[in-house]
Amino acid sequence: MTHGNLLHHVSSLLDREGPAQGVLADGPSGLHFLRFAAPSGQDATVYRPLLCLVLQGAKEVGTSTRTLRVADGQSLVVSHALPVVSRITEATPDRPYVALVVPIDLDLLRGMVADVAPARAASPHDPFSISLCQTDLEMEEALLRYLRQCESEEARRLLAPITAREVHARLLLGAHAEPLHKLLWHETTASRIFEATREIQSDLARPLAVRDLADRTGMSSSAFFEHFKAVTGTSPLQYQKDLRLLRAREALRSTNKKVSEIAFGVGYESSAQFSREYARKFGLPPRQDRSVHAAE
Repeated sequence: MTHGNLLHHVSSLLDREGPAQGVLADGPSGLHFLRFAAPSGQDATVYRPLLCLVLQGAKEVGTSTRTLRVADGQSLVVSHALPVVSRITEATPDRPYVALVVPIDLDLLRGMVADVAPARAASPHDPFSISLCQTDLEMEEALLRYLRQCESEEARRLLAPITAREVHARLLLGAHAEPLHKLLWHETTASRIFEATREIQSDLARPLAVRDLADRTGMSSSAFFEHFKAVTGTSPLQYQKDLRLLRAREALRSTNKKVSEIAFGVGYESSAQFSREYARKFGLPPRQDRSVHAAE
């Protein structure tokens, strides 16, 4: 019954605070709620470390090499910043797609991991930075309590931080634990690739030297390339390109900067190349995409 209660609570919050369909960033809880009444086209975005619970309907999430289907009652954890393409595959007006997204506080997890890691140290796992599993009821119960606590100022101040800590602890105790353990312990492949992705994100305009990144992670270029692709689902150069284009789209939609200025700002040396690659990824050239978005 917990699953139904959480779905009902999130739906009620969306009815009260959010649009009929779309995304609601809930200020008191810091969570995001999604509801859509029909399947969608593909949407490109960057997933930061997060937990996503699909409460109703289904969607597909993936990279250029990996795609996962997340259905009602399942959840996914993203452990690295990852450019992804997603689309809602199951949704109707009577049974809309509903999901809940929890940002993951990696610093909070690092403060806990030493207490549980020894029991889970060496089991093999898929290195891909998106993990998918059935959502356990204890996690849903904790999230439902957290949302209810965030509804009053006193409980939000006194109880919600405790429950937020419980939610993170359950990530380390449940089915999603393995990729998070590999990420949080130093000198694992996942942690070294995480540092490499942070290096790329820190300055998208800087030309990418894969050999230098490999050296800093203590790997050969070939081993670095192989592990990077296994963890992120894409190559280092494609990872940087996807982030550049997503950053550019954000700038196009939120500023009045010239297209050429945006292109140079994210590291392109040619406006023509930028426009070609932008249209290939998003389906429209930059100026047309800006006009369509402004008209919506």
